[in-house]
Amino acid sequence: MQTGENEQALRKILDMTRLISIIILVIHFYYYCYAAFLEWHLVSGFSDKIMGNIHHTGLFSNFHKSKLFALGFLLISLIGAKGRKDEKLNYKTAFAYIITGTLIFFISYLSLYLKIEIVQAAIAYISITAVGFLLILSGGTLLSRIIKNRLSDKDIFNTENETFPQEERLLENEYSINLPARYHLKDKVRNSWINIINPFRALMVLGTPGSGKSYFVIRHVITQHIRKGFTMFIYDFKFDDLSKITYNTWLKYKHLYPKPPQFYVINFDDLTRTHRCNPLDPSAMSDITDASESARTILLGLNREWIKRQGDFFVESPINFLSAIIWYLRKYKDGEFCTLPHVIELMQADYDSLFTLLRTEKEIEVLINPFVNAYLNNVMDQLEGQIASAKIAMARLSSPQLYYVLSGNDFTLDINNPEEPKIVCMGNNPQKIQIYGAVLSLYVNRLVKLVNQKGKQKSSLIFDEFPTIYLNNMDSLIATARSNKVANCLGIQDFSQLRKDYGREQADVIMNITGNIVSGQVTGDTAKQLSERFGKIMQDRESLSINSGDTSISRSKQLESAVPPSKISGLSSGEFVGMVADDPDCKIELKTFHCEIVNDHKALKNEQDDYKDIPVIRKVDNAMVQRNYLQIKQDIKDIIYSEKERLLNDFGLAHLVVKK
Repeated sequence: MQTGENEQALRKILDMTRLISIIILVIHFYYYCYAAFLEWHLVSGFSDKIMGNIHHTGLFSNFHKSKLFALGFLLISLIGAKGRKDEKLNYKTAFAYIITGTLIFFISYLSLYLKIEIVQAAIAYISITAVGFLLILSGGTLLSRIIKNRLSDKDIFNTENETFPQEERLLENEYSINLPARYHLKDKVRNSWINIINPFRALMVLGTPGSGKSYFVIRHVITQHIRKGFTMFIYDFKFDDLSKITYNTWLKYKHLYPKPPQFYVINFDDLTRTHRCNPLDPSAMSDITDASESARTILLGLNREWIKRQGDFFVESPINFLSAIIWYLRKYKDGEFCTLPHVIELMQADYDSLFTLLRTEKEIEVLINPFVNAYLNNVMDQLEGQIASAKIAMARLSSPQLYYVLSGNDFTLDINNPEEPKIVCMGNNPQKIQIYGAVLSLYVNRLVKLVNQKGKQKSSLIFDEFPTIYLNNMDSLIATARSNKVANCLGIQDFSQLRKDYGREQADVIMNITGNIVSGQVTGDTAKQLSERFGKIMQDRESLSINSGDTSISRSKQLESAVPPSKISGLSSGEFVGMVADDPDCKIELKTFHCEIVNDHKALKNEQDDYKDIPVIRKVDNAMVQRNYLQIKQDIKDIIYSEKERLLNDFGLAHLVVKK
């Protein structure tokens, strides 16, 4: 036990040992410098008698023997020495004192061989030896003041302490996405795998521009799913980056499919390299709710601020108005003119003609009655407020190029139809996001409706820069698509971007129900939310306490964030954190990862150099595009004229004609 009495007794023993060392050294000086002491009259018979007895012990049988004894007792006294601790002291200084002092202590005997008087030689010898002795004493005392158990300063960013075991097994099945990686565990680098064994629980890929979302993750989702026989839809924000990868992978692996899928492209910039597709295909619109969903998607895609105001009178009114027009064209001649360009042109007709046509369709009567009554009652301010916002927004889509692509029918959007499997790439243009994004949103909305059905082929929907399009009820797609073998991959730069474009509530739901997360560098609230999602691990903690007598270090284990927000904010390109979801028949204990995805850069570059460009689909000139544009306008004029004639010539229907 460390009590005050014990410490005091130990101190006295050490002091006595040091005193013995000094006495032996003084006796050594007296014996070997006897002539000098004789000159100084410092000898006596009594002292000589004592020295004689000491001599018989053999202490002076060798010149250095007595000095070694003195040094030994000094070292014993230093072993238990305790000085005031100082953080600035180090072993280098202490050993410099000790080594210098030892050399001086033993080399001092050379001064006795100097050709000088005996007294001067003795003074030189005693002085030099005493200096060496004091240096050894000082060095030993410094050693006792050094903090021996310093806190480790090698890992100043706590990097090694924040490492944790990760999944090193390759877990593969017919649906999985497997990414090779390497990670740090303490001071070792180990190989691992990111095993997304259930992509039907949705995959969200986050990361700021340049973090490597497409190069390290999304391209592998595309190539591995095509290799495993998935039908596929790719929303390619920066066309044709992902489309070219998809096309060449399809060429390489299409022979592996039970029935090879066809490859289709939608692209509004280069009309020679695009197929034509009607998103309002009448065969895919079974009831008026399909028209209503399409109207909502297109108008909310054109007016993003409406997303947060759904339910307002001046938001729902334009949606009802557009729904009525779409459903009218769907019913007219069994949908012969049911295309988005025809809808846009019909919206621009004068109110007399427009309301006359719409009143002929009983199913939309409840939708158009408020508008017709407002018109007949001359409440034009309200009517314009309801309809003009829809007409103005839709007029932005009145483009010959858009009309050309949207009015054709090269393929249908049921990509996972086992009889007609398809791989479809739809390209956007970052410089025309607002216009193209709204049209592509309509395509995606109709495609999802057709894909998310039972009894279809497994399919993969990949959205690069997902917030740039609007997909209504994306949360319900993620929730229900799992049982229909539909895998969703959402590429997002930051969670705040999703909140801005989709609203806080829907963005939170999408984020929280996504099963698989792969994130590169993100900052702010996104990093905090991900850190909380990844949970905590047991980490070592140390604290150092210094006082005048001793140093104490306390070590403990504490639960801390496995991947703190600051670490997520500082990830390098190619470095990812995340969490995967597992299956009942394939449990994954180590779901969280923080690793660097390993790409074979040379092989990927060679592969990319050999890529073929997406071929020209058809030769298109400006005259063809203009003819199609004018034909659509003429179709609407013919419909209005023929319908008015039919109503006026039928006495029972003439009352439907609106005249003001």
